[in-house]
Amino acid sequence: MTTLAERWAMLEPSLVVRRPDGPGPFPVVLLFPGCGGIREHLHRYANAAAKAGWMAVTVESFKARGWSEAFVRSLVCTGFLLRGGARAGDVMAAVTHAGSLPDADPTKIAVAGWSHGGWAIMDVMTLPLDEPGGAEAGISDPENTDLSGVKGAFLAYPYIGFITASRHRDWKRRLDGLVVIPTRDHMAGKKQYDQALTHARASGSVLQEWPIDATHAFDEPGLTHPRIHYDPRATVKTIKRFADWLKSL
Repeated sequence: MTTLAERWAMLEPSLVVRRPDGPGPFPVVLLFPGCGGIREHLHRYANAAAKAGWMAVTVESFKARGWSEAFVRSLVCTGFLLRGGARAGDVMAAVTHAGSLPDADPTKIAVAGWSHGGWAIMDVMTLPLDEPGGAEAGISDPENTDLSGVKGAFLAYPYIGFITASRHRDWKRRLDGLVVIPTRDHMAGKKQYDQALTHARASGSVLQEWPIDATHAFDEPGLTHPRIHYDPRATVKTIKRFADWLKSL
């Protein structure tokens, strides 16, 4: 168990920050990668956010813990370590303390998650943050989580497998956003997405669904999984959609 401040102190040295041109303060979008960590596609999204006038802060949960790529691939991507409920503590710490970064506007924050990162964001919304404890997220002071500046969520093919909280529990608070749903996602079909998003909408959240003819992780080049295929055209469309979504907040 750690406090939010201690978790932020662990994450801060490995943050990747891109600021827009000109003087701040800037709205902040927090990017939470999938279990592959920060790869080429995340830099493209971050650059698009900066061009849209947002400070892009990529939160690297794995290097912050001293874990190698092979270790993460073997134990995190397979669900043995740092499941979404545990990584939710990283999200809680980041949204609470991102406003302390130079040039950041703490009153306008967005969260964006890809696969495992989307899972972590969604799990935060199922947690009773106004109660002491916080064992699930590993946070000893969850009641100090500050979500007041969060204006929306961008969820790109969030992992919503059977072990995710949103498959079984309603969200406890509202968070509007955009969900990118690949129609050929081998991780989840429409039935599973519908189930998770129904639990999310129980909180009053307005979540726009954007289906795209692609596979899971279609925007990440270099993957060798037989059921994941990089689609450069779909990637360009999605990055533009991400930037346009930020501009609309």
